[in-house]
Amino acid sequence: MSTTSLPTRLARGERVTLSLVAWGRLGEALAQHQGMDVFVLGGIPGEKVEAEIVRVQRKYAAARVIQVLEPSPDRVAPPCPYYGECTGCQWQHLGYASQLNAKRERVADALRRVGGFIDQPVLEVIPSPEQYGYRNHARFSVRRESGALGFVHRETHRFVRIDRCMLMHNGINQHLAQLQDRCSETSQLSLRMGQDTGDFLIQPALKNPAVPLPTGQKHYRDSVAGTVFRVSSPSFFQVNTRQAQQVIAVVRDALKLTGAEVLVDAYTGVGAFAVLLAPYVRQVVAVEESSAAVADARENARGLTNVDFVLGKTEEVLDNLGIQPDAVVLDPPRAGCQPQALDALARLRPRRVAYVSCDPETLARDLKVLCRDAYHLELVQPLDMFPQTYHVECVATLAARPSDNQALQANHGKSLKTARLVLASSSPRRRDLMQGLGLEFSVAPSNIAEDPLPGESPEQMVRRLSLEKALAVRSSISEGYIIGADSTVVLNGRAIGKPADAADARRMLLELRGTRHHVTTGLTVVDAASGRCLTDSMTCPVLMREFTDAEMEASIASGTPMDKAGAYAIQDQEFQPASLLNGCYTNVLGLPLCRLVELLAALGCPLPSKGAMPLPQGCGAQCPFAKGGAG
Repeated sequence: MSTTSLPTRLARGERVTLSLVAWGRLGEALAQHQGMDVFVLGGIPGEKVEAEIVRVQRKYAAARVIQVLEPSPDRVAPPCPYYGECTGCQWQHLGYASQLNAKRERVADALRRVGGFIDQPVLEVIPSPEQYGYRNHARFSVRRESGALGFVHRETHRFVRIDRCMLMHNGINQHLAQLQDRCSETSQLSLRMGQDTGDFLIQPALKNPAVPLPTGQKHYRDSVAGTVFRVSSPSFFQVNTRQAQQVIAVVRDALKLTGAEVLVDAYTGVGAFAVLLAPYVRQVVAVEESSAAVADARENARGLTNVDFVLGKTEEVLDNLGIQPDAVVLDPPRAGCQPQALDALARLRPRRVAYVSCDPETLARDLKVLCRDAYHLELVQPLDMFPQTYHVECVATLAARPSDNQALQANHGKSLKTARLVLASSSPRRRDLMQGLGLEFSVAPSNIAEDPLPGESPEQMVRRLSLEKALAVRSSISEGYIIGADSTVVLNGRAIGKPADAADARRMLLELRGTRHHVTTGLTVVDAASGRCLTDSMTCPVLMREFTDAEMEASIASGTPMDKAGAYAIQDQEFQPASLLNGCYTNVLGLPLCRLVELLAALGCPLPSKGAMPLPQGCGAQCPFAKGGAG
């Protein structure tokens, strides 16, 4: 029985010294302590801090900075007296220029990690005109016994009384002072106020005669770019109206409007995009599922003759639109678009799409779908709608690709050959496999170094090398699908590469003789036009027979082992060194065709039907390709 002790579990209230290495998902800094992730509010990556544990979960802990031992040059003094106790602001301790840099990297990371975009066309973040005093909407928690208004700490759930919030504009704070300690009849209170209009809304309706303000309003009026909008209590409206004006301008530029377009404004809300873009297009069709918001939108568009509103879910309306739009604005909730909406948009394929999002992860997820075959991602413009927090608004610009029919016509009716395929390998075996599948392609060897990295597993190595090979070729190609692959033999978890000479080949074959080992192949496909890529790997078990020394020497003398991982070729009819136990035979040859077809299809590469593609030679019924899992 092992006597190795498990690491001591962190406890709430414990103080630990931590080195902060990265940003967490919710604006905290990330550290590792005894094998556990610790998310530290008030820290900055690169710092060394003393932190107090405030919450312990099974897989992570939350902490707050007590003392900064080695400060970041980006650290500033937070001006708010509630900072740290109230978690509404995460980054007051971070200089504003550094906030913008961190937000840009957050967007790029999501596109890379979630969307598979190897090139992240992310522009510099457009700063907010106001770093404080920009919010027009506050949601307060209420302490029932006292009627005090405040916020609740995200981790400890401790109530923090707030007498003045630095993110709210002056009108909100003036009303907060009048409401403070007078709201015990409710547990939550929403206060909305137009910075320019002075109009306000307080919900719910309060009966306390000591409350000096009218409450329970059904709607209030706010403004963007000098245009006044009616906003009902349940309707969404941007909290930073000064920055919202810049969002409108970015969307207008992204769509390249000429005045002749039919524009669909999906998830229109109270109609801000529809109303403000109406002067720049021929017709606007605005879609919204909230009846209250549509009522607001109709009021806000009064006098505009080229705006029509449709009450319904975007995914259902797009499926039955009845017209062909030239441009679309997508501004969905934080959860992003429903899959049905993305499918409908891909079928409609309007010329330009501007996707407005406040969540980089769901944006990247949806862009991955839209760029599969319908669209090309031109750029992503982040805007700082929420200074002092980790949140970031983005406008992604999409341009339609030709449809499959258009591509066929442009290529004079060629079927599969409409796609330009490039094999980033000089391997004759991989060329033969591609030709055997009926694929037309060109060859562009990557010629990169294939050395393993310290601590890298065989699977990590082949995946990395396949990606690096594809990217090396992609640097000189603007369109098409680039295929990179790398294979290795794996014995007892150790990679065995290509032999350096005859003596090295002999050593490898003797080590492998009579063993059950594995062949692992990494595979990457890059869509050069969109910048998206997919990387995968496949591992198959192989049994090496007990060949004689004379057979081994004859194989070495033939030169066959010299360019092959493990110094053998499973397809060698003279030597016949090994047999596949199960899985994909072409994986052992160095290019798993079943997985290749799947990755090409996932990236939108036009392919023939499964029935038109020959079964790879040597693949048995156990192979996913033979089972119909590819194509």
